[in-house]
Amino acid sequence: MISAMADQTGDGVKVANEEVENQKEAIANIAKARGIDDEQIAMFRQFTAASIESHNQITATLLKKIDYHLLPMLILMYMLNFLDRNNLAQARLGTLEEDLNMTGTDFNLATSILFVGYIIMQLPSNLLLTRVQPSIYLGVVMTIWGVISTAQAATHTFTSLVVCRFFLGFAEAPFFPGAILLMSSWYTRSELALRIAWFYCGHSVANAFGGLLGAGVLGNLSGAHGISGWRWLFIIEGSITIFSAICSAFILPNYPATTNWLTPEERAYAQWRLVKEAGEADEANASSIKEGVKMALRDPRLYLFTLLQHASLLSQTFQYFFPTIVETLGYSNIQTLLLTVPVWVVTLVISLLVTYTSGRFTDRSIHIICLIMVSVVGNIVVVATLNTAGRYFALFLLPLGAVPAYQILLAWIANSFPRPLVKRSACISFGNMVGNTANIYGTYMYPSVQGPRYLAGGSATAAVGVLVALLAVTARLVLQHQNKKLANREVFESEHPGQTEDREGATPVGFRYIL
Repeated sequence: MISAMADQTGDGVKVANEEVENQKEAIANIAKARGIDDEQIAMFRQFTAASIESHNQITATLLKKIDYHLLPMLILMYMLNFLDRNNLAQARLGTLEEDLNMTGTDFNLATSILFVGYIIMQLPSNLLLTRVQPSIYLGVVMTIWGVISTAQAATHTFTSLVVCRFFLGFAEAPFFPGAILLMSSWYTRSELALRIAWFYCGHSVANAFGGLLGAGVLGNLSGAHGISGWRWLFIIEGSITIFSAICSAFILPNYPATTNWLTPEERAYAQWRLVKEAGEADEANASSIKEGVKMALRDPRLYLFTLLQHASLLSQTFQYFFPTIVETLGYSNIQTLLLTVPVWVVTLVISLLVTYTSGRFTDRSIHIICLIMVSVVGNIVVVATLNTAGRYFALFLLPLGAVPAYQILLAWIANSFPRPLVKRSACISFGNMVGNTANIYGTYMYPSVQGPRYLAGGSATAAVGVLVALLAVTARLVLQHQNKKLANREVFESEHPGQTEDREGATPVGFRYIL
């Protein structure tokens, strides 16, 4: 592979000019600073000088290998992460509340307390990420939350259930940032957004699979060996998580330099891609974590996108009560769980479709606005009628709009804080932490006494959806203004050689924010 590249460069495909030579030296210096050996640095020089056709060929082969080895396991882990978080909704259709003497808003508290632990652990988990290998780190935390999830089956009081739920959130918190860190060790920024969207599809798979599993367990194992069906549900799902966690430690890769399923040339090229990308940002290695946090907090866009993420998550709180809402259609518990499955299968398909079109047409805001308004319509119909067919159709619209909109929002946030990397990391962490506070109080929007219409919850969720659309419009206008400023700076610099204006965030010439 390297010899082929060398032949091409020798035949004249290589652009042998001063700019390329400077780039080769710059990348070589970055590689040396990272402790990369001389043999690989020699490969880096050849990669830098290779033709575009050569890069396209090896990139396509490399990405296919990375996608097949990394994404399936991460998607499975995220599916189980969300399944263990949300299985309380299925357990409620069993005898959970009766067995634990739960009344009033006890179920809402048991749901919301998980996110208290989740938020508390967000920042400490980011510190731990830099101390442990990703495969070991993710496998360990997954094992811990699997054990805690299984332990819920042994609870006999509401208090003990709340304690388990708190620590379940505490244990689950490190997974999402850990998975993002692992993916960022393999994918460039332009590739990462699409992979995050695929990764997030585990959410819809979890809801669909959770309904099937819940129906099977509650319908066939209730009372088996003297154990309630909801207890079997926690035992089975927790056991699957523990088994998958053990497998993940052997399946997940750590970093390109230590991966056996890549050839030596591919390992070198995988590292070169990331080294080259880091070299594009002047401040990537110059900013400390403290400086990155300060830069993030001084950026007004952080607060706009954090509010947008918070509202988007709030618009999805219905999913923690989704089986309960479907139950108002008048079917049995088992039929109710089965009726939830098609909803999440359709949501998964739509998510993949709109994620593709969002990337294909380089659009974020219009997709988010259109999708969230679909969810708004669904909420309005659910509270406006008790007609079974109409309400079931509207229940498709709730997640079909809100969930894909949030997936696209995650990519939009990643695109909107590109440089320096420490600032981008701080922005994403801050948004994720503050955004998830919505799940603490949002779970009280659907008290059981307000069924079957859930007028307050449905109306509030619809209003939040409208807020998401308005915030998306605002974010689009803000970024449009930023793009105009960038264009004006480039015109000024082209007309006044030698005079440059400060580029906040080290945005390169030609960079534009995605709208």
